[in-house]
Amino acid sequence: MKGGCLLFISLLLTCIAQAQQDVQFSQYVFNGLSVNPAYAGYREELYLHSTYRQQWAGFQGAPQTGTVALDGVTDVYTKRVGLGGQVTWDRLGPQESISLYGSYAYRIPLANDSRLCIGLGVGVTQYAVDGSSRKYVDADDPALTLGKQSTLVPDARFGIYYNTYRTFIGFSIMDLFSAYTGGKMYFGNGTLYSTLRKSRHIYLSGGTVVYLTDDVKLKPSLMIKEDLKGPTNIDLNVFVLLQERLWLGASYRAGVNLWGKTALTSSVDPGTAVSLMTEVFVSDNMRLGYSYDLSTNGISRYQRGSHELSIGILFPHNNKADNTRCPRYF
Repeated sequence: MKGGCLLFISLLLTCIAQAQQDVQFSQYVFNGLSVNPAYAGYREELYLHSTYRQQWAGFQGAPQTGTVALDGVTDVYTKRVGLGGQVTWDRLGPQESISLYGSYAYRIPLANDSRLCIGLGVGVTQYAVDGSSRKYVDADDPALTLGKQSTLVPDARFGIYYNTYRTFIGFSIMDLFSAYTGGKMYFGNGTLYSTLRKSRHIYLSGGTVVYLTDDVKLKPSLMIKEDLKGPTNIDLNVFVLLQERLWLGASYRAGVNLWGKTALTSSVDPGTAVSLMTEVFVSDNMRLGYSYDLSTNGISRYQRGSHELSIGILFPHNNKADNTRCPRYF
């Protein structure tokens, strides 16, 4: 009962904020396409990656998210152009969204095998709400919808990605048109439509790989996620790669009022979480990943953590003239 009440309060706060956060994955560290369109073609071979996330296990109506992404380069010789596609499904209580995006990245070769990539993604999202699946205290409230409503909203993404063999820096802006594409057609006599509209998000990330020994490598990384309204999310990640076969790592996520936003009050819990992650290479071209997230704030008393599963499959090209293939750590 307490868990249900807490979830209801969380949904209510979302209505007040009049914006929806981007879907959250812990394993973006294994595939950056979900947060940056300029990442398309990074592995320089065709790569298929799928992730499913069950957040806040134990909550009825808790978020569930799944995504399938495919990316690669168009020319295995020059590797100048990367293309990617991604389908994402997200559900939170009566709310649901399905998005389809295509990404284009122009990959400029620089010195010492480094590249500067500029990417653009365009797509469309179907937002839906099923009011008939909820029970209301006052079913006659004109601000509520008792049926199913949905709408299509176009949007775009922009990103820059620089990488060397051992280092990367990324910057991206997601949901570029979110400020201009509301969902007013959802309700004619209320403003609950605003809970289905995403807000613009800015991502800044970076990381490096340190060779401890030939068989042990350390990968620290950082990501800052900003929507200019709510708390700024900061992810600190540390991973160890063993014998090029097993990733083991942890992540600490904290929400902070980095810019002194006046709209945030002391009563708003910014949220913190700890993640434990692993990814194992079951073969040269297939990997399986799992992560477990546990909130460290007050919500942890009412749920059993979040689980995330992923699978990645690499389809290597048969270009015998290309001898430049090397491990991809990001």
